[in-house]
Amino acid sequence: MNILSIKDVVKTYESKIAVNHVTFDIPEGIIYGMLGPNGAGKTSLIRIITTITRPDSGEILFNNERLNENHTSFIGYMPEERGLYKKMKVGEQLVYLAQLKGMSHKDAKSTIDGWFEKFDIKDWYNKKIMDLSKGMQQKVQFIATVMHRPKLIILDEPFSGLDPINANLIEDEILNLKKMGTSIIFSTHRMEQVEEICDRIVLINQGKNVLEGDVKEIKNTYKENLYNINFVGEIGDDLEKFGEIKEKTDQNVTMKCESPQKANDLLRWMIQNGALITSFNEILPTINNIFIRKVEGKI
Repeated sequence: MNILSIKDVVKTYESKIAVNHVTFDIPEGIIYGMLGPNGAGKTSLIRIITTITRPDSGEILFNNERLNENHTSFIGYMPEERGLYKKMKVGEQLVYLAQLKGMSHKDAKSTIDGWFEKFDIKDWYNKKIMDLSKGMQQKVQFIATVMHRPKLIILDEPFSGLDPINANLIEDEILNLKKMGTSIIFSTHRMEQVEEICDRIVLINQGKNVLEGDVKEIKNTYKENLYNINFVGEIGDDLEKFGEIKEKTDQNVTMKCESPQKANDLLRWMIQNGALITSFNEILPTINNIFIRKVEGKI
């Protein structure tokens, strides 16, 4: 079942088409990467999903119902530009935001106390937001996003400003939320994080959906028959007949072959020529590489 279905959505600002007939589905309980260069239309699409703005045409379904303002209590949104009230105390602000999402004061206080204990920040309750570092504010913003237990969470650059330890802490909580069945839209420019935690991705460019699917399947789709072989022993000088030599040392060679069959022929030939193969790996393209090539129109 899909938590969210985007169907032929269009959004125009004056003469600029920000979202251009975008269509994709987000299944329940996965981490879904929303990628694209600056100005691609991601923020416009997120604003539509959170009902901040409305599409000019097309349809969005939330849990198989036409998206409406009543659904916002089931959505948590952490924008890239953080939205905390700097002069308010941390605890008071979180209770206030939780109540806006329909939580009782008692339930909000209990939930916030639990998050404070989990993040080891119990002494922050009476601190003002303006007195916290950017990374500390980030943790508070994350709590504000998830504390009402939304079915769909939208995270826009959630690791910005965090040191590695706190980035790992937030990542662990994102993965825990996924395990509990929460659906997560993850928008970032850091492609290594996409590969690490996302199940599926959509790539938006110039307002259009130019690539969508399972991360592993996409990497396999755009593979280039690139292989790395570690070996011990001597090999001949006829490697070129199996493909293009990308890199070669005394005990390692990286080859671009015409096909997997050519790679198997290469491996067989090396063994027949007395080489002891210690490893043989296909090198798949990174999401970062696919992103760049797709945006530049090279694939």
